[in-house]
Amino acid sequence: MRENPYPAYIAGEREMLDEWLDWHRETLLLKCQGLSDEQLRRRPVPPSTLSLLGLVRHMANVERSWFRRHLAGEDIPHLFSDLEEFAVPETATWEEACGQWREEVTRARKLARCVSLDTLAKRGREGQALSLRWIMTHMIEEYARHNGHADLLRERVDGMTGDGDVSP
Repeated sequence: MRENPYPAYIAGEREMLDEWLDWHRETLLLKCQGLSDEQLRRRPVPPSTLSLLGLVRHMANVERSWFRRHLAGEDIPHLFSDLEEFAVPETATWEEACGQWREEVTRARKLARCVSLDTLAKRGREGQALSLRWIMTHMIEEYARHNGHADLLRERVDGMTGDGDVSP
């Protein structure tokens, strides 16, 4: 089982944001580790349609939206509509979802690495300008919230819990 050590306790702002965002990204993967596609598609908390695979699909979409669409201003579609990312079809696989997520994370890291935290996104939000600093902070919040969901979903699927790992 992979480890996911906490970010440095003392670091500069950029390093701290990068490390915390990467820690949360890795935490989501660890919540899914060792499960079958069927288990990852399972919606164990009715009436919610949330599944672990749905969360990974959602976060691929979120990475794409904030870094590529907003920060870089790319005119690209979302990977999934709001309804499609959580309504995981029976044919959806971990390999496909994780591949999309990894691709978006790789692109996000490259885009963020090229600019300062003060860089303004080419596309704002609701008419407001926003910086890379805001995007990174928001992404940490987004992952933290969904990692909490993932922890509960994982516990319902096979009883495993953990903070950054899946230790019993």
